[in-house]
Amino acid sequence: MTERRGLSPVARTALAVGGAGAAAFAWGSLVERTRWTLRHVDVPVLPAGARPIRVLHLSDLHMAPWQQGKQEWVRSLAELKPDLIVDTGDNLGHERGLEGIRRAFDAFQGVPGVFVNGSNDYFGPVPKNPFAYFAGPSRLAPRSRRLDIDALHGYFDELGWVDLDNAAAALEVNGTRLEFFGVDDPHKGYDRLDVITGAIDDLRADDPLADETWPDEASVTVKRPTLTIGVTHAPYQRVLDSFVNHGAQLILAGHTHGGQVCVPGFGALVTNCDIPRRQAKGLSVWRHGLRSAFLNVSAGLGTSIYAPVRFACPPEATLLTLRAAA
Repeated sequence: MTERRGLSPVARTALAVGGAGAAAFAWGSLVERTRWTLRHVDVPVLPAGARPIRVLHLSDLHMAPWQQGKQEWVRSLAELKPDLIVDTGDNLGHERGLEGIRRAFDAFQGVPGVFVNGSNDYFGPVPKNPFAYFAGPSRLAPRSRRLDIDALHGYFDELGWVDLDNAAAALEVNGTRLEFFGVDDPHKGYDRLDVITGAIDDLRADDPLADETWPDEASVTVKRPTLTIGVTHAPYQRVLDSFVNHGAQLILAGHTHGGQVCVPGFGALVTNCDIPRRQAKGLSVWRHGLRSAFLNVSAGLGTSIYAPVRFACPPEATLLTLRAAA
């Protein structure tokens, strides 16, 4: 008589873990990475009496020309009729990525916007060891190809969007003066925090309602709400601290992908910069010294074409409704 033996407990456990891992990978690579999500956030940051402002925050599209589903989903966001678009970089994910960006963004013609660069707007993606991110922020691979960032900027200029790379600018939206300052990609060290003070001073010197340039004929009863916004691709602490020191009341960033592969109930495992993991995505408050600012970090809409997977971290755009503080 032959005795049949089943799998040992260790083998059964190994099979169960392997099966769960395979299922999670299949979900993350085939389903979740294309579950584009719109996150709605209210931010009580405007001065009393100011009209609400709806800001569409886009980030980290990592666009390739064949990604038509993503392009159509982004196009559909124009139906929201945002008052302003803030793009925090890493738009390109392929040498022909601008083709997809054009198809996605042409629907935003006429909507004011601002933008900064991410590292992947300069350099194309290459295969990387995903476990290297646990050792700290990624570095530029020597075989990375340069992308046509000038063409990207030319297209944004066609849209009428304002370049905030190591620069400051102002827009009036719904009766509120929005003072922006931003930096080029901190992940590659292209940020020039030392020029921000001068850029802001120059911006305010050109403001006819600033105290030092107030026109004699203007009524002193004129009141104009003002909001200061900092924009960066990568939310490194040195940048966030500097932005708060320069008076930012709201900071918008991307880069982290929200962790991209997260653990349910735990969150991001890595951030690819030095921001705390708990602030890898979503709205929080960044404090430095005695000052603070609202911080929105977008989990982004894409991934590298060489790492097309997300888990417990769906791709997202954010519609922020800026409101008067109570």
